[in-house]
Amino acid sequence: MVRLQSGVAQPGAVRMTVMEAGAAQTVPMWMDAAETAAMQTGVARVGDRLTYDVVIVGCGVAGLYAALNLPRSLRVLMLCKEDVASCDSMLAQGGICVMRDHDDYGPWFDDTLRAGHGENRVESVDAMIWSSRDVIGDLMRLGVRFDRDETGALDYTREGAHSRKRILHHADVTGREITTRLLEQVRQLGNVAIWERSPLVDLLVGGDACAGVVVERDAAGKGASEEAASERGAASRVEVHAHDTVLATGGVGGLYEHSTNFRSLTGDGCRVAAAHGVELEHMDYVQIHPTTLYSTRPGRAFLISESCRGEGAVLLGADGRRFTDELQPRDVVSAAIQRQMAREGSKYVRLSFSAVPEQEIRTHFGNIYEHCLREGYDICREPIPVVPAQHYLMGGIRVDQDSRTTMDHLYAAGETSCNGVHGRNRLASNSLLESLVFARLAARDIVRRRHRDGSRYA
Repeated sequence: MVRLQSGVAQPGAVRMTVMEAGAAQTVPMWMDAAETAAMQTGVARVGDRLTYDVVIVGCGVAGLYAALNLPRSLRVLMLCKEDVASCDSMLAQGGICVMRDHDDYGPWFDDTLRAGHGENRVESVDAMIWSSRDVIGDLMRLGVRFDRDETGALDYTREGAHSRKRILHHADVTGREITTRLLEQVRQLGNVAIWERSPLVDLLVGGDACAGVVVERDAAGKGASEEAASERGAASRVEVHAHDTVLATGGVGGLYEHSTNFRSLTGDGCRVAAAHGVELEHMDYVQIHPTTLYSTRPGRAFLISESCRGEGAVLLGADGRRFTDELQPRDVVSAAIQRQMAREGSKYVRLSFSAVPEQEIRTHFGNIYEHCLREGYDICREPIPVVPAQHYLMGGIRVDQDSRTTMDHLYAAGETSCNGVHGRNRLASNSLLESLVFARLAARDIVRRRHRDGSRYA
């Protein structure tokens, strides 16, 4: 743990120690001459690159959207453990929910609570649904492209446990489309810096408030990559002071043998928060996705989107017969698959696309189609082997309706947070929207508190 002796870090007022056990660390090449000189003396003056108004840990949709919703007068640093493309937001296939009209509020609310076994925080579900149309409109203004039907109207699909079609999509790479467009917008901001391969080590704490983070950097910027493991000994731990900190570090899939997540997602935000007594909630609420492509190869499991079943794909046992309703909540379908495999003594079940038009497969599910072809399966001609795998964490760092954690000046958004939207089991395609809504709420609260407290912006 790292604690400051003089309370909460304030711009222009804090001195920071960058020594470990009394010995100066290797000086990273990315530092300018003034910062290098400061590190060599063991004490650095607050400078443009080591002190920020806001630090955001994570470059998925939650982190990016938080940055876009902050004033341009604030100095913002974004950190990612690997490169910006290695976030689970990039992997989201199915789509993003939106309230199509006011009549959809009740059914969507009920669908979310039914999937979550009634353990949802109703005020969070309410906030997500009512914010959805505004967020989707904002995404489109930022350049996000959603598929449209032959009339030019937005095209909606349905996934498991949804009573209506309310899911917007960009083929089967919706997460990549949204994340890429948001990243493009963030890169145009003169007030935001992005550090890749800069893993979170710890929080800086002054009194009872968060005052920034400790990150690992090295001269090559390879601190987190597996390829650079042999070079980590040269890495430096750098203290980055900030008035406000947002944790958007993703889930825990990297801790599981079989997961749809990137291996780098190991619950870092939850770990460092818990070490400082920040409240966590429902860390045992882990979602298993029913359908990933069965493979004996090591590495990340390839997701077969739930929207495939929403468009007509069905699950078959070894005898070629359906054994469950494919559009039930994810935990129910996953359990049915596990029972079927136990009865058969098999390692997988089969997913058939025979009821899905080939043109729909090649367009809407083009990414899935191409990946399966590379694995030796033509989903237009044959069923594919699928098996459940870890997919999502519904628990995480407990936050309130403004995404505040139980530590002052520390926020959390996205999968690393628990705002109660999902309950015990997440409804398909609620995750991207929930991440965006509560990231924006975090940004707005940061701004509101600065105005209230009279904090300066530059």
